[in-house]
Amino acid sequence: MPFKPLRRICLPACIVAPILVAFFVSLFSSCGSTRPLTYMQGAFDTAKLSVITASEPIIRKGDLLSIIVFSDNPDATRIYNQSVITTAGGTAVSGIPGSAPVSPGYLVDEHGNIMFQQLGSLHVEGLTIAQLKDTLDGRFQSDSLLKHPYYSIRFLNYKFTMLGEIARPGQFSIPGDRINLLEALALAGDMTFYGRRDNVLIIRESNGKREWARLDLTKPEVMGSPYFYLQQNDLVIVEQTRKKVAANDQLTTRNVSLAATIVSTLAILYTIFR
Repeated sequence: MPFKPLRRICLPACIVAPILVAFFVSLFSSCGSTRPLTYMQGAFDTAKLSVITASEPIIRKGDLLSIIVFSDNPDATRIYNQSVITTAGGTAVSGIPGSAPVSPGYLVDEHGNIMFQQLGSLHVEGLTIAQLKDTLDGRFQSDSLLKHPYYSIRFLNYKFTMLGEIARPGQFSIPGDRINLLEALALAGDMTFYGRRDNVLIIRESNGKREWARLDLTKPEVMGSPYFYLQQNDLVIVEQTRKKVAANDQLTTRNVSLAATIVSTLAILYTIFR
């Protein structure tokens, strides 16, 4: 049986042209220009920026404080400390499962007071930790209750909120009482590609008023801002860049182009094999 050559298939231009257009649109729309995700670019003024400008946190209504009293007489000191509760199955700071000690803490009420063990009501709103230690010194020493008292005081609910173009937006609590904005971003997984690093909004409540500040994290001078170190209950909002809207439009265009390519290919296959 003689070999019969295959027939050459010629596709009309009305079919080939849309395929080529859709292919190149899809190709170039997926190749966008990228920009480096940079922080604090440029020269550093070490004379100014080497000084840490973090201010001591102020005790506010709703804060939960851990206050432990020590002195030369442990037996006399014991009555001024809250009982430590041990919860089975808890997790200690080290991350090892097991029984974890939990201190109930002192809650600052709506009047700015705490009910301190054996001492009664103390007004603590507006005080720093150092000032609260002085207040306790005044009570213990003036009444000769303890000899050489000293204290361990920290916040149990030191928290802040991250919103916007953040990898993991939400509310975060830390065991200490000081964290800067870059550390907070790292804790939240950093900004997304479309987060504005030059215009980060900080909303802070202080003395019954709200304060707003916008920080440019691309400049070293941001470390000298009083808002670089966060305070408890700060709200951090990262805005999206204009490129995100363009990227969404680009994605839509790419999807439409891909769909057009698929439809055109199916139409060609149908024309060939029918």
